[in-house]
Amino acid sequence: MALIPIVYYSYHPALHKIAEPVTEFDSALAQLIQDMYETMYHAEGCGLAAPQIGLDKRIAVIDISEEKNKPFCIINPEIIEKSGSEMMSAGCLSVPGTYTTTPRATYVKVRAQNETGHFFEIEGSGLLGHCLQHEIDHLLGKLNIDYLSPLKKKMALKKMKKSLKRNKNST
Repeated sequence: MALIPIVYYSYHPALHKIAEPVTEFDSALAQLIQDMYETMYHAEGCGLAAPQIGLDKRIAVIDISEEKNKPFCIINPEIIEKSGSEMMSAGCLSVPGTYTTTPRATYVKVRAQNETGHFFEIEGSGLLGHCLQHEIDHLLGKLNIDYLSPLKKKMALKKMKKSLKRNKNST
């Protein structure tokens, strides 16, 4: 397994476009998914989408368990049902040092494929529902910072730049 560098908001075009569907379910895909899990855990995230590592593919990995031992991937996901509405606060690995409040459905049902190409459905509310929506947004070229007003977005980007500079100076 290998760590893959995470790309940051406005620094990589993959973050701002709709990702391409996955059509090959092979050993290369399996390895990529394992590398994405390792990268997500190393970054202390609960989800990671392929555009966040600069790849134009409709893949995301998620693990919301406390023990970080229940990972799963969603490939070519689509929200097929949702209900309710709430504002949720969250961070994003591609916008480090920031937390934003984002509108989310309180419940979602997602249809996706697993690493072998088999279709499955997953339902989620709370953290799982939010994480599913957040990662699917990434696959659609949207980040949580894109939900902000221009002024709040500018302030969040300033925080991100400070965070990146601080992290660079501490290494």
